[in-house]
Amino acid sequence: MKWVVKIGGSLFPEDAVSLCKKLVGRDVMVICGGGALANLLRDYDARMKFSPTATHRSAILCMDILGMLISDNVPGAEGVYSPENAENTLKEGKLPVLIPSWLLEDLDPLEHSWRVTSDSLSLYIAHQLKAKLLIATDVDGIYNQYPADDDAKLIKYISAKKLLTFGETSVDDFLGELLLQYKSECYVINGKYPERVISVIDGKSNKHIKYTLIGGT
Repeated sequence: MKWVVKIGGSLFPEDAVSLCKKLVGRDVMVICGGGALANLLRDYDARMKFSPTATHRSAILCMDILGMLISDNVPGAEGVYSPENAENTLKEGKLPVLIPSWLLEDLDPLEHSWRVTSDSLSLYIAHQLKAKLLIATDVDGIYNQYPADDDAKLIKYISAKKLLTFGETSVDDFLGELLLQYKSECYVINGKYPERVISVIDGKSNKHIKYTLIGGT
């Protein structure tokens, strides 16, 4: 497949469903973030101090849950459990939505910490599939400061190395390191505007479309 589109939990449910409906029939596999369910786990962990492996695997199960719900609500979408399932689903003209815990049960090389979220896991999976990664979230991309600030400016391109110095952004802390390791790149786009996502994956992006491209240098 050509693209992995990671749909952030911040878009769930309505915006995530709307975006997936537009992706049906394209050469794309969707991976859902854990959303509010994973955030609740963070709160529990802060209070109870669970083991990193327990919280890591539990957060992946949150991704499973949102993926199952999305595939249930989008006509033409289907939950899949492996790259082979995904390819067969694409051949049928459907949209594969990965239920990732099965795949990551054995293939899970990333550190178990809250630095690694569905962003980095999606990049890892995209790298294994030799696919491009697009992260759809609820902001237009990476900003030079907190997006809600009046003078915040969207960054069109940023190197992964530079990203490491930014602190908190709309992607997880580990993503920049992994992009450098893979010498890869990814797009960060506001998934509330499906036409922006479609333009990029169809190769029709232009300077007027809002997004950030993170380069693996």
